[in-house]
Amino acid sequence: MKNNSNFENIVRPILVLTIICFVVSGLLAVTHSITQPVIDANAKKEADANRIALLPEADAFTQVEYSDDVVSEVWAADNGAGYVITGSSKGYGGDVPVMVAINADGVIEAIQVMDNDETPGVGKKVMESSFTDLFKGKTGSSEVAGVSGATYSSNAVFTVVDSAMAAYQTVKEG
Repeated sequence: MKNNSNFENIVRPILVLTIICFVVSGLLAVTHSITQPVIDANAKKEADANRIALLPEADAFTQVEYSDDVVSEVWAADNGAGYVITGSSKGYGGDVPVMVAINADGVIEAIQVMDNDETPGVGKKVMESSFTDLFKGKTGSSEVAGVSGATYSSNAVFTVVDSAMAAYQTVKEG
């Protein structure tokens, strides 16, 4: 009688919980395999939409092999309209990610400073169009003044813009 009691009180609950864990793990794996391609496709569509918003003349993009300490992605417009280059550099509150659109002539079309942890009201001013619009028509950051009081944040944007221009030159030359 005692052996039966041990089985009922100890072994059986362990077996039941183990079976439940395996079933739930299997269901999670199946759910992941079904939803991951949809998530990846939506992320690509959103990223392409952001790139096209910066370089409207482009129709679609193909990723180009390139990386350094600052630049993480280089995307070439399939129709030759230019490149959208993404990178990040250290600001005051952490990394400041920036997308830089460069047309086929090597001129900045637009930049977008993406979400970051810079100080609200000061460092976050680098995200405002009053700052980002200053880069339009330029070939680097040397012609743009930083945001007053946001030196680290401004320098992070300058670093990404200049690295993006260097990446553009490297990729364009082949």
